[in-house]
Amino acid sequence: MNKFNIEKTKLSKVLKITPPTIFNDFRGNYIETYNEDIYNQNGINIKFIQDDISTSKKNVLRGIHGDEKTWKLVSCLHGEFYLVIVNWDKNSKEYQQWISFEMSSSNPFQILIPPKYGNGHLVTSKEAIFHYKQSTLYDRDSQFTIHWNDPKLKIKWPTENPILSERDKNE
Repeated sequence: MNKFNIEKTKLSKVLKITPPTIFNDFRGNYIETYNEDIYNQNGINIKFIQDDISTSKKNVLRGIHGDEKTWKLVSCLHGEFYLVIVNWDKNSKEYQQWISFEMSSSNPFQILIPPKYGNGHLVTSKEAIFHYKQSTLYDRDSQFTIHWNDPKLKIKWPTENPILSERDKNE
């Protein structure tokens, strides 16, 4: 059985996962990013049904978005970004607490994000590719948006003037 390195984080339901297969040689590298059997053997029994990729330029901030039912498994395929996850579960002792990760393609790991948590990321390199697996199909109407600079949350983003979509500016 291949074992992932699974680390708990300060948000009890958010996990940091390092894949078991990372192979580097003179040609480049090979990383097994997902194997359902290995995830199940490691106690992660989530059925992922949709994969998405977003490509963004430096200083683009996407999010913070989430919904009531979707698990997400996120990773950085290229470049670097600053990932923020916010607990938005009103029944949780950790409600409105957040955690951040500096993710990059040169240090491959994944973050497992449960339902009722929002996530957003800020690109810190020239360009970055963000990959996420989802346990439900994308449904814009079921999502919540947390304002990226909500003063109650005091999120420490490594920028003051990010590039934002209209949705992220106004919701």
